[in-house]
Amino acid sequence: MQSNMIKKSIFTVFTLVVLASCVSPKIYKDLEAKYADLKKENRKLSTNNEALLSAKTAAENELKQLQSAYDEAIAQRDKLQGEYNAAKANLDNMKASYDALEKNSSAAIAANSQKNRELLAQLEAKEQALAAENARLEKLKKELENRSNRVAELEQVIVSKDAAMTALKNAISRALTDFEGKGLTVEQRDGKVYVSMENKLLFSSGSWAVGSEGTRAVKQLGTVLGENPDIAVLIEGHTDDVPYTGNGVLTSNWDLSTKRATAIVNILRQNDAINPENLTAAGRGEFAPVASNETKEGKAKNRRIEVILTPKLDELSKLLSEE
Repeated sequence: MQSNMIKKSIFTVFTLVVLASCVSPKIYKDLEAKYADLKKENRKLSTNNEALLSAKTAAENELKQLQSAYDEAIAQRDKLQGEYNAAKANLDNMKASYDALEKNSSAAIAANSQKNRELLAQLEAKEQALAAENARLEKLKKELENRSNRVAELEQVIVSKDAAMTALKNAISRALTDFEGKGLTVEQRDGKVYVSMENKLLFSSGSWAVGSEGTRAVKQLGTVLGENPDIAVLIEGHTDDVPYTGNGVLTSNWDLSTKRATAIVNILRQNDAINPENLTAAGRGEFAPVASNETKEGKAKNRRIEVILTPKLDELSKLLSEE
């Protein structure tokens, strides 16, 4: 009961804010600061992703080098084993000759003993070389296993992150299926999920008050976001290139796009499961079009709200710091 009263109070305050057509300077500055932080975090994500891919490439190259060294060590070991076997066979033959000569001549026995000692010395050297090569081979094998595990770990992090964002995209698509064909699209690009809603679904021309159909879409999106607390949510407002000509507190398309983004944030904040720290509103005005403003259809696509969902960087940062 108390929760319903709080929600009604929040909705009443939100309605008064919309009717007042104004966002306080403090909220506006807070949103700008959060937007700057998110841009920094996005750059960090890009840098970490590039570092992760670079680390993976380096690990794979090092894995190939270790594999080549491992194969070379196997060949060297086999060569030494063959030489060892040949020396041992020669020694056996010399021992047999020694037994035969022992009956005939002490001089021949002395000469044969010298050769026997030489062969024994060669055999001992071959055994030592073979032992050293086996030790080097074992070390290379361990390094190869460690590098293989590292490559697999990096690949698993990438796969897990992409799988999580794919699952989030699918969940959002299912939640917003009622709005397909009404100016709403859901896409996954560069490890993020982009939910784009054209203004015809959300606002009247020149207004930042969200209509009933748009409010329903945003609340359904908020239900999915509430189930994914580790996702950063950036709401961007966009316009076409037609200059704003309305009267009142607004001075430009940039102002209008910012108010529209803030209106979406206010609806999402009605969901207690969404952490407000994960929300950022930003106005982009007409400066980030997705289509040509030379056509009516292009202008309609450019007048939109984009909700950009980004995974937290903690796991990736920790993994990269272990390099």
